[in-house]
Amino acid sequence: MSDSSVLGIDYAKGATFVDAATTVTGRWCAITFFGSAAITEIISTNYDGASLAGHTPTAGVTIYGVFTSINLSAGHCIAYKL
Repeated sequence: MSDSSVLGIDYAKGATFVDAATTVTGRWCAITFFGSAAITEIISTNYDGASLAGHTPTAGVTIYGVFTSINLSAGHCIAYKL
């Protein structure tokens, strides 16, 4: 494991900053939310729970999985690349 890896995430691979009202596609392993983020849609290849649409995660919350699309109606997040 490299020095840039924490909790199995290799931060050396980089991240994507996501603004509200923009759909961003890619491949990420973790998403950290800032401020008052509001989720429009998050698509994951390995999440089988209820839809995250309409949720407003508390600032600093990180979710883990394999995510391929992120759209927020408010706030910002950073998505860490796989």
